[in-house]
Amino acid sequence: MTKGILIFISLLLFAGIISCKRNHYRVNISSISVDLEIKRLEKDLFTIEPHELENSILSLKVKYDQSLQLFSHVINAGFITDSSFNDMLVRFCTDRLNNEVYEETVKVFPDISNIEKNLDNAFRHYRHYFPGKPVPALFTCITGFNSSIITGDSVLGIGLDRYLGADSRFYKQLGIYSYLSARMTPDHIIPDCMYAWGTSEWDFELMKYESDNVMTEMIHEGKLRYFTKCMLPDFSDELIFGFTPGQMIFCRNNEGRMWQYIIENDLFFSTDKFIIRKLVGEAPFTSYFTSESPGRAAVWVGFRIIESFMMKNPGITIEEMMKNSDIQWIVEMSKYNPK
Repeated sequence: MTKGILIFISLLLFAGIISCKRNHYRVNISSISVDLEIKRLEKDLFTIEPHELENSILSLKVKYDQSLQLFSHVINAGFITDSSFNDMLVRFCTDRLNNEVYEETVKVFPDISNIEKNLDNAFRHYRHYFPGKPVPALFTCITGFNSSIITGDSVLGIGLDRYLGADSRFYKQLGIYSYLSARMTPDHIIPDCMYAWGTSEWDFELMKYESDNVMTEMIHEGKLRYFTKCMLPDFSDELIFGFTPGQMIFCRNNEGRMWQYIIENDLFFSTDKFIIRKLVGEAPFTSYFTSESPGRAAVWVGFRIIESFMMKNPGITIEEMMKNSDIQWIVEMSKYNPK
């Protein structure tokens, strides 16, 4: 066998190894259908003439049902059965700023077919992994900048006014920090939806973990990002984690160093809320590391522990992993050992 053929075979084997690694999250969903449809509440509200709005509320209640109730709570309009609800909704829809925001929202999102397509694909993955769980009813809205994603029992709403683009004049007027507005773009809607849905399904408090410490928070957040990645195997890690390309490179190149720092400084079992927040909370960067790191950098380590756990224990399903509250056991069984 010639040297050239040997090199060619080696390259093919290497490509196959890389392909297998990349395909860890790929599953066959060709036979799964969810028939997903997104209703546009903001259009239904802001295209009605103000004098006709009150007479249209009954039909809105029928069309949106629980979705309208969730929306009402977000805009502080109370229960839709309250006598004051109609007036509160009319005020919201006739507010000058809200109408300006609606006009901008329609410009950025003239249609939502791409959002619908991507969420349909995501929830087909969801049904693959969780065949017994219902797919939520979906709607879009504007919320007065109160909420990005709204979740309830079998309902998921998208506050489009929180995804108008990093340079939106509204975000500057509101004084939103640039490291946060950088993620307030249309590209982040789908990952935010699936992360929020995972958060609603496996709420931290309801998990009843033995201890609320750095380890628990890291692993819980790692679970949620692993869940999101499984639902969105074709999305980049930058979008899954909300990191810039440079921040993502930092995490990949410094995973071992971050892990070593956490261990050597006895932070792993710390219950100090300040320390927990500095490692997994929102911030321009993680101050324990460097200014090149993203905020929430320790979440990457938590994700990598979960990824290792799932790779080392192929008999355990995603649902079993998400439900498991024995954090210490998960870490031990992950055999996590970053280089």
